[in-house]
Amino acid sequence: MTHYYTNSLKGIILLTNNLPAVLAGHKTNDLYKFIWIQEGKATLVVDHVEKTLGKDEFISLSPLHDIKIKKAEGKYIGLLFNSEFYSIYKHDEEVSCNGLLFNGTSRIVNMQLPEITIRQLYEVIDKMRDEFLLNDSLEGEMLRLLLKRFIILCTRLAREHFSDSQKKESGFDIIRQYSILVDKHFKEKKRVADYAEMLHRSPKTLSNIFASYQLPSPLRIIHERIITEAKRLLLKSPASVKEIATILGFEHVCTFSRFFKHIMGENISDYRRRNSK
Repeated sequence: MTHYYTNSLKGIILLTNNLPAVLAGHKTNDLYKFIWIQEGKATLVVDHVEKTLGKDEFISLSPLHDIKIKKAEGKYIGLLFNSEFYSIYKHDEEVSCNGLLFNGTSRIVNMQLPEITIRQLYEVIDKMRDEFLLNDSLEGEMLRLLLKRFIILCTRLAREHFSDSQKKESGFDIIRQYSILVDKHFKEKKRVADYAEMLHRSPKTLSNIFASYQLPSPLRIIHERIITEAKRLLLKSPASVKEIATILGFEHVCTFSRFFKHIMGENISDYRRRNSK
C-alpha cells in the first residue's frame, strides 16, 4: 500500500511498500528517499551499481540518485519526500542531515539499525500511517513533524556510525559542511584549498580531521563528487564528452578524459558503451 500527501505548494510525502509502482508512476528525481528493509532482503540498483540490503538495514538517497528495485524478498518501507514538503537546506540547523544522510556522491549511507532505533522508527511510521488516514487540515503539519523526527533519529544513528563519543562534535560538523560545499561548488572549485578557505581552516587541518574519522581524504571527496556527476551525465544524457567536460568545469576535454581514466581505470568511451548496454 502507498500513502500519499501533497499540499498547495506541491509538497509531497509518500510512504510505500511498493517502490517499483511509485518509481514507475511518479516523477521521483526530485525526491529524497529512505529505504528500510524490515524483513528478508532486497537488491537495489543505485546509479547503475547493485546493492543488497538485509533485515533492518536502511539507506538514504538524494534526488540525484537513480534507483531501481531489482528484487525484493520480504518487507520494506520507502519514505519519500521533496524539498517543497520539507527542505533539508532551510531546516539544516534543525536536523543537521545535509551532507551526511544526503549528498551527491555514490558514497551512500547504508547502516544496520539497532533495536532501540527500530522501535523508535516503527513508532514514527505507525503515527504517519494514522495521519495519512485522518485527512484533515492539520495532516500536513503533523506529517512534517513526524518526518523531522524520523530524519533526526537517522541522523543520530549516522553520527554514531561515523564517529565515537571521544571525538568532538565540531570536527564532525566541519566534515558535514565540507561535503555540503563540495556538492555546491565542485564544478568550479577542484582544490582542497578553496574549501579550506571557506571553512576558515588550513588544508592540512581538514586532512587531519578526515583522517581522524577514517574517511577518504578531502581531495578524494572532491574527485568522487566530480566522477559521480560525470557518470550520471554520461549514462543519462545525450551530451557529448566535450559538452560534459564543459559542464563539469574542465577547460579541455583531454584533461577531463585523463581525470576520468585515472579515477575509473577505463576510458570514457569504453565506460559509456559498457554501461549503456
